[in-house]
Amino acid sequence: MVITAVDGRHAEVTLSGDISTLLLRDLEALLADPRLHAAEHWVLDLHKVTGIDLACVYALLRAVTEHSGTAAVCGARRAVLRTLRHAGLDKAMVIE
Repeated sequence: MVITAVDGRHAEVTLSGDISTLLLRDLEALLADPRLHAAEHWVLDLHKVTGIDLACVYALLRAVTEHSGTAAVCGARRAVLRTLRHAGLDKAMVIE
């Protein structure tokens, strides 16, 4: 989990592997990064995510709804997309 790019208007967060509850605190810390909150648009790159727990999806949902800008998910696998949609993340951000 890393912030891979930030330019004042845009921020990209790249997640990889199995995003399980064991990583929840790390994910929440990453999502609280001031650079993200300063950016108008977030992109969450999930190309390399093999699975994600609902608790982590809810952390993403919480961060996105607290953010005043826009957000998009790109590259999520079918099983990950299913979990994102099940939690309602598709209502808060664009899923590409």
